[in-house]
Amino acid sequence: MNQKDKLERWTIEDSADLYHIREWGVGYFDISDSGDVVVTPLRNNKDISVNLPEIIAGIQARGYDMPVLLRIEDILDSQITHMHESFRTAIRTFDYKGEFKGVFPIKVNQQKQVIEAITNIGTQYHHGLEAGSKAELIAALSFLKDKEACLVCNGYKDREFIDLGLYACKMGYKCFFVLEMPSELDLILERSSALGIRPLIGVRFKLSTQAGGHWTESAGDRSIFGLSTSQIIEVIEKLKSLEMLDCLQLLHYHLGSQISNIRDIRASVQEACQVYAGLVKEGAAMGYFDLGGGLAVDYDGSHTNYMNSRNYSLEEYCADVIEAIMEILDVDKISHPNIITESGRATVAYYSILLFNIFDTNTFDPEPLPETLAQGTPEIVENIMEVLTSLNLRNIQECYNDALYYRDQARQMFKLGKISLRERSLVEKIFWNIIHAVGDNIKHLKFVPKDLTGIDIALCDTYYANFSVFQSLPDSWAIGHIFPVMPIHRLDEMPTRNAILADITCDCDGKIDRFIDRQGIRRALRLHKPRKDEDYILGVFLVGAYQETLGDLHNLLGDTNVVSIRVNPDGSYTFVREIEGDSVADVLSYVEYSPKRMTRRFRATAEEAVREDLISPQERRMIMTMYEEGLRGYPYFEK
Repeated sequence: MNQKDKLERWTIEDSADLYHIREWGVGYFDISDSGDVVVTPLRNNKDISVNLPEIIAGIQARGYDMPVLLRIEDILDSQITHMHESFRTAIRTFDYKGEFKGVFPIKVNQQKQVIEAITNIGTQYHHGLEAGSKAELIAALSFLKDKEACLVCNGYKDREFIDLGLYACKMGYKCFFVLEMPSELDLILERSSALGIRPLIGVRFKLSTQAGGHWTESAGDRSIFGLSTSQIIEVIEKLKSLEMLDCLQLLHYHLGSQISNIRDIRASVQEACQVYAGLVKEGAAMGYFDLGGGLAVDYDGSHTNYMNSRNYSLEEYCADVIEAIMEILDVDKISHPNIITESGRATVAYYSILLFNIFDTNTFDPEPLPETLAQGTPEIVENIMEVLTSLNLRNIQECYNDALYYRDQARQMFKLGKISLRERSLVEKIFWNIIHAVGDNIKHLKFVPKDLTGIDIALCDTYYANFSVFQSLPDSWAIGHIFPVMPIHRLDEMPTRNAILADITCDCDGKIDRFIDRQGIRRALRLHKPRKDEDYILGVFLVGAYQETLGDLHNLLGDTNVVSIRVNPDGSYTFVREIEGDSVADVLSYVEYSPKRMTRRFRATAEEAVREDLISPQERRMIMTMYEEGLRGYPYFEK
């Protein structure tokens, strides 16, 4: 089949298969018949879908430029509902006697709009919050109105932190202080005595069970948080001596984030349950079993135990957790505890999409070569041209080696002044024609030599994308995390280019060159050739967890525009929140510049240029207008 036939026969099913959207999209994301990404945010109503390019058109009509972080709040509703209903189903199936009490760890996404939405949506399920710092506790208390929900306090705690939590207990909150280290107990008891408020205490157990992935050190003997078994015994003895063992009501552990293998999850539950049973036998009141985080997101859609995936469904997770608890506790007829999970990633990942436009491309297509070399052409040019003309399937490795040798020799000769700039340019053109010829030929080889396996990556395009990896996708840069990336339109057309994405930070690390693939990782992304005078827009999906929190100000590129929508019963949608991204003045002020003072200083510089007859007064006015508009402008690429 020739290229024209392939282009004509390309369908949305081919795009769905190429980008795996139906696997990682778990029903939320798909492709319309017209080739656009559509969002189906309601699990209980698959008939309501919204078109992503149409939403973008509405965003732009309201005056917001790319890049934009789009939040679809209905997906957040659906994820919280799905989690609670899955646990409720498992509880009924196994006749479990406790309840499920989910909490959202604020550290996963501390944005006010996110916490506000979660506490509003979660009220019907008594979904609570987890605070790991004083600031997070203060934020939690301002939004968590449901006294049936749990408020779990992890992390280091000083006097102010503890006092605030104790008063929260007095106000009726289920506010648990989780001991991360033994010394915290003394301060909690001291402040409890001083204020006359009995605390709700939990202990974090230091698991010996460890899981694979980026966050394996969250558990194990050398983990920095948690108490050993001997330290837990010391806590019990101290509380017994003070007749406060009834205050110990929660056991907490944390296996890690993004646990991809269900066997690791089950093993950790079994180990921690033995500790829970031991605490009950020691006389502690107990009643709450906090599994921490770990519920993974299937970022690549492979449904495997690869670190960017998971080999279980939410229903399997709930069933395995409950079954494992009952296996241990039923032996000693210990009452089933209320289950708490701190599943932040799985709660918020799906509902945020980073959208950005491509503003330029750089291709390595072979450039035209002269039909004959001019008389007097240096021998090095003739040699590399001969490599190109003699290349075939049988000598492909030899020609590749010769091309590298002559290219490097030409560069050295140029440094020594032995060939001209134009002659070096011709060598480079011939070299890339050879590499393209090698790339075309290796497609016909049954066995590709090791040296030639990366040719397709060397030839892929660079698409310059209007965003900052460091600001909006820090995990992609810092730990090599994989997010689904794809065009959000033109999906009824065959993408003909292989590309990596470069951001606008002027940093060699500011790129995405690892993409999801059924066999692991793809080093280039199939994309369409951008059309003149038409935006080509990509989306990075499942970015709701950690990315906003961890973003930085590399190149002074601040927060993007943020738009939140809700879908109406008739399939229309409403813009419920719009947050204008940082201006240039905003990000400068974050690093202690004063935009007003900067303007005064630059105005003085411009006036001096007028006095020196370098510019006219009218030009000074134009320059100052541009400067001031620049301060008010968006830090990202604007047309």
